[in-house]
Amino acid sequence: MGQEAAVIETPRQGTAREVAAAFLKLGLTSFGGPVAHLAYFRKEFVEKRKWLDDSHFSHLLALCQFLPGPASSQLGFALGLLRAGWGGALAAFLMFTLPSALLMFAFAVSLPAIAEPLGSAAIHGLKLVALVVVSQAVLGMTRQLCPDARRATIAALAAALIVVSGQAWMQLVVIAIALLAGMVFCRNVPPLASDELELRYGRRLGLALIAAFVTLLVGLPLLADALDGRVAIAAAFYRAGALVFGGGHVVLPLLREAVVAPGWLSATDFLAGYGGAQAIPGPMFTLSAYLGARLHEGMGGPAGALTALCGIFLPGFLLLAGVLPFWGRFTRYRVAAHAVAGANAAVVGILGAALYDPVWVSAIERPADVAIAIVGFALLTAWRVSPLLIVAWCVMAAMLSALL
Repeated sequence: MGQEAAVIETPRQGTAREVAAAFLKLGLTSFGGPVAHLAYFRKEFVEKRKWLDDSHFSHLLALCQFLPGPASSQLGFALGLLRAGWGGALAAFLMFTLPSALLMFAFAVSLPAIAEPLGSAAIHGLKLVALVVVSQAVLGMTRQLCPDARRATIAALAAALIVVSGQAWMQLVVIAIALLAGMVFCRNVPPLASDELELRYGRRLGLALIAAFVTLLVGLPLLADALDGRVAIAAAFYRAGALVFGGGHVVLPLLREAVVAPGWLSATDFLAGYGGAQAIPGPMFTLSAYLGARLHEGMGGPAGALTALCGIFLPGFLLLAGVLPFWGRFTRYRVAAHAVAGANAAVVGILGAALYDPVWVSAIERPADVAIAIVGFALLTAWRVSPLLIVAWCVMAAMLSALL
């Protein structure tokens, strides 16, 4: 690779088996959503295993938050890649993702067997779980990413544009505007970290991976128009994974656009799956396994789940691996930090818009629903109880409300 290679000698390289064991533990125990996952990763790989130091961890985290895709899964993929090459990256993804993906698939298969009318009430309770969790995510992200009036204004305007337009593609317009706004109004934000990362490949392969990302983003919809079927599913989930900024809960409107708008899944089933995803460990994007399994018109089942799961994760990993060799040089520019600050503020607005539609609109049917959600929100934010208890509260309260 010559001068292109961005390789720095490391104290000790690991193995894919070592990476798999570490991430399987996290895949089974990482409750709490994307922000909590980042804290788990730092404790496990910086403090305990010492695979890298805080500076390099922060460097990777900044990149994963900047790029579209599932930030916590991208960070895990990058940690596996740096530790044990491509085998380590694949092991990190599989072990962190499979436990929750299998649980979501099992939920999708068992959902039709839930008895009426309590079954409908339980599903409604899961919608209230979604309302509680997204509300808490909006609050937390506002504090972290909108600490001043200028960024709060960017977030508010982004939310307003998306709510008024009612179109998922408006997210891209909002992000583009926010990048420019950040360059102008967020000049007080300090530059990003600029440490070099330890890679086993160089910019030539990075460019090839970026080209593959763009080719699939453009080519899959064209193939879907010609072939339909599984290719259409792959194209829809690939687009959702490629265009979502902020990861985690922010993917909600794009996934809804991907499966509910074309009639592949009902809005009720969609939000039930989102609520159920709060009760399991691992990445939020494994919701795609549930959605793929529940698709109508014979497109669901195991094949639908696998297609959706691979489709939504692949673009983020391609783009991450492609950009890594160039990231160190990019972060030396102050304007990069300003643009990222604007984009992050817009992400808060996007999630705020999703909190209203579809979450609030679908979850709140009567005054009792507001009361259940308020109690759940207090338990989650003030008392910091486990998400499992939030699920139990909302589901049981919704079922009791249905009986009264």
